[in-house]
Amino acid sequence: MKKLICIVCPMGCHIEVDAQNDYKTTGNQCPRGAVYGKKELTAPTRVVTSTIKISGGIHNRVPVKTAGDIPKELNFKCMDLINTLSVKSPVKMGDIVSENIFDTGINLVITRNM
Repeated sequence: MKKLICIVCPMGCHIEVDAQNDYKTTGNQCPRGAVYGKKELTAPTRVVTSTIKISGGIHNRVPVKTAGDIPKELNFKCMDLINTLSVKSPVKMGDIVSENIFDTGINLVITRNM
């Protein structure tokens, strides 16, 4: 039995997932908790947020994030990629900085106009 705190919504349900019993989940207030519990134990993913260098902007860095969740084991590799990137102003929210990172089908996008 694995104990987790569900992060799908603000409720923060304390759930228990039984991997020995087809990932049966208890403690969740909604069906999304069961989906989260199984996914977290079988193939955990995360959205990565950070900043990259920008030239010609009002600040030296602009925020970015993955447009969707990527496998958790790629987080550090994604941060290494992010640390090598830079853009020139002007940029708009939603502009793609890097497409299909690590063949996940997920893009890295700007999250602020600058």
